[in-house]
Amino acid sequence: MASDARRAQLLALGVQMFSERAWDEVQIDEVARAASISKGLLYHYFPTKRHFYGEVVREAARQLLETTDTPGTMAPLERLATGLTRYLDFAERHASAYVTLLRGGIGSDAGVAAIVEETRRQLLARMLRTMGLDDPPALLRLTLRGWLAFVEATSIDWLERRDLARDDLLALWTRALLQLVPVT
Repeated sequence: MASDARRAQLLALGVQMFSERAWDEVQIDEVARAASISKGLLYHYFPTKRHFYGEVVREAARQLLETTDTPGTMAPLERLATGLTRYLDFAERHASAYVTLLRGGIGSDAGVAAIVEETRRQLLARMLRTMGLDDPPALLRLTLRGWLAFVEATSIDWLERRDLARDDLLALWTRALLQLVPVT
């Protein structure tokens, strides 16, 4: 297998495995076995398990951003609904990893924390671009940043409890945003 294809295969396996189980439950040996390669070859691409995990998180973040991107031709409320639905779909598909990561992941790993923070920054920047704002007022920026934290916190609670209908959670997110920032 070509080098880029092999690396992509390993990242896909990592996203799958870390989505199903916590960091300490996934062994490099089993990743190598699933890829039908030696452990040594896996370490050729990713020198340590922590490095592998960081790259898996980076790939998952890329997928989240790609998945939640909506066409600019959609009406603002349709874009919001579509983006939120896709966000929750992603969180459900990767529930274990999503919850673990947003609660601190594998501890105080600065690299992983930076990836998560960069993803939040990109989601916020996308929202502001959609509103036609490159340099938003501080109050709006802080409001949207707080709303993103609200979405993260409530999605974690919902994934753990499932005591609210999925559509009601999506409606809650939309109502909260529209109360904070009217979208037209």
